[in-house]
This record gives sequence, C-alpha cells and structure tokens, in this order.
Amino acid sequence: MKGKRLWQLFLTFFKIGGFTFGGGYAMIPLIQRETVENHKWVTDDDILEIIAIAESTPGPIAINSATFVGYRTAGVLGAMCATLGVVLPSFVIILAISFVLRQFQEIKAVQYAFNGIRAGVLALLFKALWTMYKKAPKGWVSYVVMAGAFLLTAFVEINVIYVIIGCAVFGLVTSLLMKKKEAEK
Repeated sequence: MKGKRLWQLFLTFFKIGGFTFGGGYAMIPLIQRETVENHKWVTDDDILEIIAIAESTPGPIAINSATFVGYRTAGVLGAMCATLGVVLPSFVIILAISFVLRQFQEIKAVQYAFNGIRAGVLALLFKALWTMYKKAPKGWVSYVVMAGAFLLTAFVEINVIYVIIGCAVFGLVTSLLMKKKEAEK
C-alpha cells in the first residue's frame, strides 16, 4: 500500500512538473486539484497552509509544495518521491537541451545568439540591481555593507553564505549600537 502511494505521489508530481508552464505559481491550481480533489491526500485548508509555508521558505514554491504534500501524505519517502517527481521533468528537459546545444555550439549563428543572450541577461541583472538599489535604505551602513559584500564576493574567494551572514551581523550590530546611542541622548 505504501509503495503504491509513493508511486502515485511521484507520478502525480511528475505530471505537474512536466506539463505546467509558467513557473511555480502556475502549478498551484494543479497541485490543489490533484492532491485535494483527485487523490484526497490533503484538504483545501492544508493546501493553504502548505502554500503559505512554501512561499516563506527558501526555494521554488512548486518544489517546496511538493515536498510538504509528499511529507504530509507519506512521510520522508513521500517527500522524496514528490520532490523528485516535480523536479525530474525540468532536469530531463534541460539535459536534453544542453545535449542538443552542444551539438551545434560550433555554428557561428548559435555562438552569436548566445552572445546576444548573455548581453540580455547582463542587462536584466543590471536592471534588478538598479531596482534593488532604489528600494534599499540609504546611509553609510548600507554603502559599507554593499561595498564590502561586493569586494569580498568579486575579488576574494570566500563563500557567499559567509558574506551574507557577515552582512547580517554587521547590520544587526550597527543598528543595536545606533539605538544605544539614541537612548543615551
């Protein structure tokens, strides 16, 4: 019985991962229909909780949702089967595309296309950077954190996780010191 449930979880999320386009949010209605209405593994209230948790945890919402539904349905093995099911179609598609592109990488038109794609991606990254900069708090602390993080990640071989933790600690300590100074006034 449990083996059948694990297989159903895998196949259900494989179908969701393989035939839903538009990203994780586009998968939510299909996840709801398959898990609540078709299989009755969870309730509508459960789906609301699962989506809320999946949105607030790191990672893609579709993968997080699959993991939570799988866990709620069949424990750790269920989480593994559902997650593998939702990820596998994208993995196979990307693998196939990379194989095909590798066969054509020497063609000048393909090389020019990728040069254009790289330039477009770089422009999108600069746009995201500019948008985040406009919304970020301004002040010496922000500028020190921004410059330090850039220098450490660009020129020093340090793990990005350590940089993020260091930035958080620096910001926290600085804000605590500023609050202490204000309280002393």
